[in-house]
Amino acid sequence: MQLTPEQLAAQREAQKKQIADSDLVITTAQVFGRRPPVLVTRDMVAAMRPGSVIVDMAAESGGNVEGTVAGRTVDVDGVTIIGDGNWANCVPRDASQMYSSNLCNLIEEFWSRDDRRLVLNLEDEILQGCVITHGGQIVHSTIRNLNR
Repeated sequence: MQLTPEQLAAQREAQKKQIADSDLVITTAQVFGRRPPVLVTRDMVAAMRPGSVIVDMAAESGGNVEGTVAGRTVDVDGVTIIGDGNWANCVPRDASQMYSSNLCNLIEEFWSRDDRRLVLNLEDEILQGCVITHGGQIVHSTIRNLNR
């Protein structure tokens, strides 16, 4: 179901506020065979503090940010927009290795060799930063506080 024009406007305003409060924004939305959607408009860029940075990882196929120039880093109203290169194709092996290493380390941290199973203590500081929901409840404090 598509959002109504009013819902889209409310979503854009909330997004604009979030972007204005951010020092770094990374966009990655791409649709195979089509131009990527514009997620960050010029007025959103203008609302950011000077010195902020946007990395538009969809720059080569059209970009998610108004003001992106494919293959270049540009300054728009004091905000640096990085549209350099096809990063997704440059680092997949390194990204995959890092991700798999992190997963292995996480599992190893909570693996009981004696019981041959994961033992998850939700009071553990590491898990408190990783687990968002448990037992039908939002347990991640940052996410839970967003709903208030």
